[in-house]
Amino acid sequence: MASPTRKSRKKKGSGAAGFLLITFLLLVGAALGFGWLVLTPFGPSTETFVDVAPGTPAVRIGRLLESEGIVRSRYAFDAVRSWKRGTLRAGEYRFDHPLTVMEVYSQIERGDVYTKAVTVPEGATVFDIAVRLEQAGFGPQQGFLNEARRQTALIADLDPAAKSLEGYLFPDTYHFSPKATPEQIAIAMVKRFRQAAAQAGLTGNLHKVVTIASLVERETAVDSERPLVASVFENRLAKNMPLMTDPSVIYGLQLQRQWRGSIYASDLKRDTPYNTYLHAGLPPGPVANPGLPSLRAAMEPAQSNYLYFVAAGQNPQGKSMFATSLEEHDRNVAGYRQALKKAGGR
Repeated sequence: MASPTRKSRKKKGSGAAGFLLITFLLLVGAALGFGWLVLTPFGPSTETFVDVAPGTPAVRIGRLLESEGIVRSRYAFDAVRSWKRGTLRAGEYRFDHPLTVMEVYSQIERGDVYTKAVTVPEGATVFDIAVRLEQAGFGPQQGFLNEARRQTALIADLDPAAKSLEGYLFPDTYHFSPKATPEQIAIAMVKRFRQAAAQAGLTGNLHKVVTIASLVERETAVDSERPLVASVFENRLAKNMPLMTDPSVIYGLQLQRQWRGSIYASDLKRDTPYNTYLHAGLPPGPVANPGLPSLRAAMEPAQSNYLYFVAAGQNPQGKSMFATSLEEHDRNVAGYRQALKKAGGR
């Protein structure tokens, strides 16, 4: 017959084992539940935006994500945040398919914010840029045009006489927050210009360099011709000859809202400060935003005696024709018209 002491010990041992088993099962269950919360994708199947404002406390970010249906539980997000100990970045985030909490956390830690892309091609004018920005959803064209005139302080050290940012809005593909303002966009484009200018080693009279570069950019898309086109402008300036360049005339008409989409003989007689048929010397400022090859060409033009050229864009053969005399230029123009006629033009 077993003693009472042994029975008591047996009951106590069974109770302890049971308690440990239950505790173990609870821990396993909690771990599985936590793993399910963290590792199982959750979230919207349609486009949803979450705006994390600058200075938002980390704890509130978890609540925001939960309320917007991006994560199942703020506590799961907070647990991952406490484990990872990264820095969460402000901005607007786009979610359009279910993600794990780990993936949501990583996106915000990386600062992978939602942006809209805007491509500014080489030779685009401030008017062209304004149109592209409006098409991308950054507000009316006039808002950016106003900012381009108002923010000349951004380039005061480069071009003290500048009346707008024309010429200094560097061509590139930009990624802006959907809430970016015209001022922020202008600042980003000027900053990119400064980077490109440093890369090219631009020196000297930048007003002149950028103005000539803008004319070069509008006159030819052939990189190898750019230094020659720049040399024509330099040679004509040296002889006090009018530059007689259509892009400058067109720009003057655009400023006065008189551009009709095509240039006419009467336009060449319209007196604007940018009419380089009527006024010798450079136009008042750049007429477009040049890329790096044109900036380099304007800074280091080719050595030539050329005074005339038929622009590549006007030649069916796709290349410019240069001349040292008016007679030679007239022959080139006649050849251009003949080639254009053969190509089916007028």
